[in-house]
Amino acid sequence: MSNALKILVPVKRVIDYAVKPRVNKAQTAIETSGVKHSMNPFDEISIEAAVRLRERGSPRVDDIVALSIGPAKCSDVLRTAMAMGADRSMHVQVEPSEEHGELEPLSVAKVLKQVAEREDCNMVILGKQSIDDDSNQTGQMLAGLLGWGQATQASKIDFKEEEEGYVRVTREVDGGVETLKGKLPMIITTDLRLNEPRYASLPNIMKAKKKKMSKHTLADFGVDEARRLKTIKVEEPPPRQGGGKVEDVDGMIAKLKELGAI
Repeated sequence: MSNALKILVPVKRVIDYAVKPRVNKAQTAIETSGVKHSMNPFDEISIEAAVRLRERGSPRVDDIVALSIGPAKCSDVLRTAMAMGADRSMHVQVEPSEEHGELEPLSVAKVLKQVAEREDCNMVILGKQSIDDDSNQTGQMLAGLLGWGQATQASKIDFKEEEEGYVRVTREVDGGVETLKGKLPMIITTDLRLNEPRYASLPNIMKAKKKKMSKHTLADFGVDEARRLKTIKVEEPPPRQGGGKVEDVDGMIAKLKELGAI
């Protein structure tokens, strides 16, 4: 495999982060009809990371392909990804199941494995989690399926000329930071501190319309739509009760004892 990078960047269409989610009337899922959607914020960071690696120039980035798995409207986030700098995109169209919801992380990872192998990618950069289900599983599952090294929650991605074929990833851990050195091919999941994603400019949005977007189904990758998990019920959290004031420390202690906290 060439030392040049061929980067796969999965992106997900989610309810916009500025929208307050609400439970549907049947209490089976979050209401998505008529709600603004956009690209998962962690995936915006992943696209930005791939484009910045290209702009850095070393190592050479030969290809950046964005991929989304989901309904027809996922083409919107793929166009955004290409406007930000991805060379092309792939859309695996899957409609959510009324009974079980969207595709589960394991099935997503199985599709990504097939794509990474077919496209001869040597790096996959993806958000550490999506803000809808917050699973934080797909990157780790993909690394396991491919047998590649992984670095999760990256806050810095660095290549050194004297370490050809290797990548250094800095990640925040409890009490400090940790730097990992891994050999390509590599899975990297991104955290919020990695970068500030660029806005897609109007000229780049127009250029993105001419970039290739290929259409696929799960059958193209030999992956079934079977869901192994079922959501029984979704409920709003109970409303928070207002706090109370106490006059002094003795009053606070008495109140805590009354509540059974001490």
